[in-house]
Amino acid sequence: MLKTGKEHLDSLRDGRVVFVGKERIDDVTTHPAFRRAAQTIADLYDLKADPAHRDVMTYVDDDGVRASAYFMRARTSEQLAQRSAAHKKIADMSHGLLGRAPDYIASFVTGMSICPEVFGDRADNVTAYWRYMRDNDVYAAHAIVAPQAARDPAYYERENRPIPTLRVISEDDDGVVVHGMKMLATGAILANDIFIGNILPLAPENKAESITLVVRCNAPGVSLWSRKPLEPTATSEFDSPLTWRFDETDAMVMFDHVKVPWEQVFVHNDVALSRELYFRTPAHVYGNHHSNVRFLAKLQLIIGLASRVTESTGAAQVPAVRETLGRMASQEALLSGLIDGQMWAAESWGEYVAFNRRSMYAALNWCVEEYSPLIDTLRELCGGGVLQMPADASVLEDPELSEVFREFWHTPQLDAVNRMKLLKLAWDMVGSEFAGRHLQYEKFYPGARFIVRGHNYREAPWDEFHRVVDELMGSYTYPAAVVRG
Repeated sequence: MLKTGKEHLDSLRDGRVVFVGKERIDDVTTHPAFRRAAQTIADLYDLKADPAHRDVMTYVDDDGVRASAYFMRARTSEQLAQRSAAHKKIADMSHGLLGRAPDYIASFVTGMSICPEVFGDRADNVTAYWRYMRDNDVYAAHAIVAPQAARDPAYYERENRPIPTLRVISEDDDGVVVHGMKMLATGAILANDIFIGNILPLAPENKAESITLVVRCNAPGVSLWSRKPLEPTATSEFDSPLTWRFDETDAMVMFDHVKVPWEQVFVHNDVALSRELYFRTPAHVYGNHHSNVRFLAKLQLIIGLASRVTESTGAAQVPAVRETLGRMASQEALLSGLIDGQMWAAESWGEYVAFNRRSMYAALNWCVEEYSPLIDTLRELCGGGVLQMPADASVLEDPELSEVFREFWHTPQLDAVNRMKLLKLAWDMVGSEFAGRHLQYEKFYPGARFIVRGHNYREAPWDEFHRVVDELMGSYTYPAAVVRG
């Protein structure tokens, strides 16, 4: 079933518990902190449901169900290409600013369902949840990292206090009871379900923390504690066009003795599997191909802004500026090529295929390392122009002030109003609180930098690299003196 935007908004009015500071939010679809972001997600659902986009955004599964393309378990590179095109269409609609859009965790779960045998006696739970997500067009967020406060267990032992991270505290025939906290549930306030797991290694003795499960956002005992919402800081779409509609929210997830039925549990008391499930199935590859495509959409916005800003002042004709823009364009082509390579160098997973892991992880590492320099470049190209604009668009409402503004703020290349519109957009990308959140977010989007480099190390063909060196060394002999010795 393809859900419409209205149906998704209706699904968010489900009694979920959301806190902004001490305020408890009753309806995230109407509250000023979240209403426009919720509408953005609804617009994504309407985009998918539009018959005009059916060939890209949907597919028909083996059992005759028409579903969102990101639930497709691909058998060919062409089907991977359709998945990728669907990701791109969704990412383009948000300009890559929704890091955890509905196609993100759906791709992880789809990857898991390709190898359900990895989950042993819980294999049927994984397949059933994938089918449930597909059939109900479910938007799931995730929280798969322990809170920072939990990373010194010796302290809690010494102080005789419970470790704050989520763990199983009891179980019976009906399921498990979990208690504690997980981070960082980006998008969960706008989602239907939350996938809980562990992407970082756990110590062998931490079996109680090795639970992988899914819960409804309105499950009794679950609460979402939001960071400061940025949407209310946008006084108008003209002045803050990105903050206005794309603040997807981040939240900590608190579990207060939450009962989770066994059918919603995928891993239990298995420290190794709680992390390895992402790599022993195509889950991490499917999910992070989405991440590469999303970043590409964001990169295209950044480069387009860089070019337009320099055109607005005539700086685009300066050779050094054109060189900088050329380098940015080459970076976009580089990332595009890495994304294309993931499809056409696909890897076999039984009867299915998945995106090429090495290309995906290389792109993931590139995105983590390059976002800050890209934003710095855009900031430099903006110069002081972003600081020279009036405080907000209200200046245009006063006839006298508007006349002065239009006379003195224009350039030979662009009139004053459109120049202000362009630079307000640029500021929302480089200097606003929304921009600052994204600068921090992209540094840790797939984990800390050493984790992403670790993925690249794990997937590298070291035997092949060593063979090249060993064969070269074997092609020439030692000096005669060494042989005689």
